[in-house]
Amino acid sequence: MKSRFEDLYDYEALRQIPDATAFIVRVDEPFVVLGGSQPDTVVREDIEDFHPVRRRRGGGGVVLIQPDDLWIDWWIPAADERASDDVRRNALMAGEWWYRGLAQLLSGVPAIVGEGLTGPKELRTACFATAGPGELFLNDHKLVGITQWSVREGIFLSTLLPAHSGAALANLLAEQPSGLAEALARVLDLTSLNLFDEAETIVSRVLAAAGVDRRRNLMLLA
Repeated sequence: MKSRFEDLYDYEALRQIPDATAFIVRVDEPFVVLGGSQPDTVVREDIEDFHPVRRRRGGGGVVLIQPDDLWIDWWIPAADERASDDVRRNALMAGEWWYRGLAQLLSGVPAIVGEGLTGPKELRTACFATAGPGELFLNDHKLVGITQWSVREGIFLSTLLPAHSGAALANLLAEQPSGLAEALARVLDLTSLNLFDEAETIVSRVLAAAGVDRRRNLMLLA
């Protein structure tokens, strides 16, 4: 069944980009992004009364995107040495970029998740409620989320460090499993880390760590 929600990107156009490209994405108002395999029914029927909704390609759960979030995506063509058929390797690579961008600014040492998807199965509806390879945690609190889409032409890595609490997402879902609101409330963000004024520095450091020279600034409008 066709989704009633638009794709987040023009993915066919992405597949034609010949060079490794970093996308620094901003939004003008909050909106919700569904994982590629999630049914529309994950969110409330009246969700569009609250926020616009789009759907991304790739795995993972639903995410609430808000203004000032540090959202960086990368398209890595298959011919680039950084691209791999190993999805875990790809995720760990993106996690390392964020680690190198953040480590000197945090009061504590972030940990990169090395294994597969972990956390209660019933909470996997929401991306930031569980953990996956490459994602960053600080003192057992999630810090950076990662998802990816792999196709013949390359890989598309999507990463996010929230600017503010995303706990409100729980109220936008059709079902709220026990513990979901608490898990989302535990997620770290720029505000809780007192790093809001360091946002541009963090982005610059993460981009430098990735070594992707071609960059595009995107403003996604609802």
